[in-house]
Amino acid sequence: MKLFLLFLTVPLIEIALFIQVGGMIGLGWTLLIVVATAILGTGVVRSQGLAALNNLRGSMEDLRDPTEPLAHGAMILFSGALLLTPGFFTDAVGFALLIPSVRKVIFDAMRKRISVQEIRYGHHSGRPPQSDIVDADFEVLDPEDKPNGPSGWTRH
Repeated sequence: MKLFLLFLTVPLIEIALFIQVGGMIGLGWTLLIVVATAILGTGVVRSQGLAALNNLRGSMEDLRDPTEPLAHGAMILFSGALLLTPGFFTDAVGFALLIPSVRKVIFDAMRKRISVQEIRYGHHSGRPPQSDIVDADFEVLDPEDKPNGPSGWTRH
């Protein structure tokens, strides 16, 4: 029901804002503002998206919890969708999501409602991971002495 109300109220808000702003500044300026915010928003979303991707990559490489960079990336992606949607209300929300402190407040509110039980990296069997060292012997074969035919590994 909440989703239905959201899909009902957002277009109504947008229509009302279009009528109000269009009545004050005219149709041409209204359309120009909508197109300009989409172009400007796309550039900002691209740069912040790349930064969020680098933060996520860094947290994975350092074996840190990737939850926050993932959430920021998702909010940046959502803001891009809002900025490409024509309208003043969606643009305002989209630009608000591009402000890191706003995303941090939203992330902190979401974190209070969602609990992560466990995060594991690497080996999952409960045993400590084995060493990377493999003790083995090898023999260098002369290419001239290579037998013809199958290697023996594929025989049934």
